[in-house]
Amino acid sequence: MEEYIVSARKYRPMTFDSVVGQEALTTTLKNAVKSGKLAHAYLFCGPRGVGKTTCARIFAKAINCESPTDEGEACNHCESCMAFNEQRSYNIFELDAASNNSVENIKVLMEQTRIPPQIGKYKVFIIDEVHMLSTAAFNAFLKTLEEPPAHVIFILATTEKHKILPTIISRCQIYDFERMTVPDIVNHLKMVAGKEGISYEEEALNIIAEKADGGMRDALSVFDQVASFCQGNITYQKVIEDLNVLDAENYFNIINLALENKVADIMVLLNNIINNGFDGGHLISGLAAHVRNVLMAKNEQTIALLEVSQRQREQYREQAKKCPPSFLYKALKIMNDCDVNYRQSSNKRLLVELTLIQVAQITQEDDTPSAGRSPKRLKSLFRKLVKNVQTKVASQGGTERSQKKDDEPVAPTVNKIVTEKVPETPKPAQRVRLGAIGMTFANLSKSGKKPVFQKEEEEKITSEEQRSFDEDMLLQQWTAMCMRMPQQLTGLATRMKNMIPVITDYPNIEVVIDNEILLDQMKAIQKRIRNTLVANLHNNDISLHLRLAKPDEVKKILNNREMLEEMRAKHPALEQLLGQLELELV
Repeated sequence: MEEYIVSARKYRPMTFDSVVGQEALTTTLKNAVKSGKLAHAYLFCGPRGVGKTTCARIFAKAINCESPTDEGEACNHCESCMAFNEQRSYNIFELDAASNNSVENIKVLMEQTRIPPQIGKYKVFIIDEVHMLSTAAFNAFLKTLEEPPAHVIFILATTEKHKILPTIISRCQIYDFERMTVPDIVNHLKMVAGKEGISYEEEALNIIAEKADGGMRDALSVFDQVASFCQGNITYQKVIEDLNVLDAENYFNIINLALENKVADIMVLLNNIINNGFDGGHLISGLAAHVRNVLMAKNEQTIALLEVSQRQREQYREQAKKCPPSFLYKALKIMNDCDVNYRQSSNKRLLVELTLIQVAQITQEDDTPSAGRSPKRLKSLFRKLVKNVQTKVASQGGTERSQKKDDEPVAPTVNKIVTEKVPETPKPAQRVRLGAIGMTFANLSKSGKKPVFQKEEEEKITSEEQRSFDEDMLLQQWTAMCMRMPQQLTGLATRMKNMIPVITDYPNIEVVIDNEILLDQMKAIQKRIRNTLVANLHNNDISLHLRLAKPDEVKKILNNREMLEEMRAKHPALEQLLGQLELELV
């Protein structure tokens, strides 16, 4: 019986042209071989299974080939190429840094760089998973990498470029390998299936390619597994059964049911999916990818972004015709929120159910009865109920009036009844606010000149403008001044609003302050306060006295509501007035 070799090894590329999905990189490497312009160090980085180590081996063989082709490929006939193919070449060394990451391993490797090649031009050192080297090993490797012998070329391969020291990266030519696209993987699998004599369905190969997540080695491994399960006939149903992949038809069904607002049917379908062993989070992420594909299928320019079979592409195009763009946008937002909160949720199934219910209610009209209602729909429902009640009350009023008039003679015409107006419901008494009584800050700002906080220069009023004032005017201008104080004095102005200046001996004004810190702050601007009062009260004779409050003068500062409650307690008539006028404090 012939020895079995897995497809990943059996169909491993041996030339640059046979490498799948990395055309730009392989072209650059071939041109470097043709021109002979070779760097002393290369860094191949990218995800697993995309051809980093394979390209490093092909490149190493082409570098030492005695007669490369015009395209930059190795000839496979010279002694160097044959030694490489038979794995007996002494010019190409491979080191697995994952298991040989110590300083001693690097020192042994550096010793070998001193010996020139016996056959060929270069000694090539391929270090795989180079990011696994220890810091000490990197430092030991750094000096040789910086000034290597002329006959030495290093090819470093890694899946985690960010873990390599910047001093190493700066001394290498960097080649970033990309993930392979689904069409590229499918085409390669078709080639392998043809050589192995395996029949297949294209949709089945698409599932394998999506499962591989951009890695050809993973795709070939899955292909071998599925081929063994299917016994040489790879079908879509057998692939999703073997790989435990959720059938895409479930996603199409969920979206169709959501467009019809069939929440119950979606819940039954979800229950069947979970009972088959699929995770709710996996369903949501798959459904989000499906909705994204539907969104791409709405435009002929973006439909090329779908990496699916031709039959599924037509399915997406048909469903895209049914789905409004707003539905797709909102569904993506809802499912993204579910995906973010899924790990933290203590009841994951309930979160998935609520998410699907929300998706199913996107296209639901506001007034359509449903199991759940948003606040907007409840408001519209209440508006209808109120309208119906008002209509019934009006109709009952009309009935009573007609009953009362039964005993009276009625004119033989219907127009009187039709044109009779239903008396309007008396409007409720208008509520009066306390802010509308007396002078407010808004009224003050509208009337006359806005008070400005004066500078320290003494303000003078002409004899024609000299006026007298009382405590009400003083309090009004004091409050207005506090409202207009500069921004840097906002904190002090807030405390000053709670003070009540009094006229001790006209026109002398006294302000009592309850703590020394505040007293010092006000003394610093005392001249400005006095000048502001002089300007706003139009009186040059004003003098301002600030003093510290005595212990028995310190009282609790009341807010507006507490002041109102205190006045209610002292004056019962005020309580009665507030009730009659339906006044409220805002």
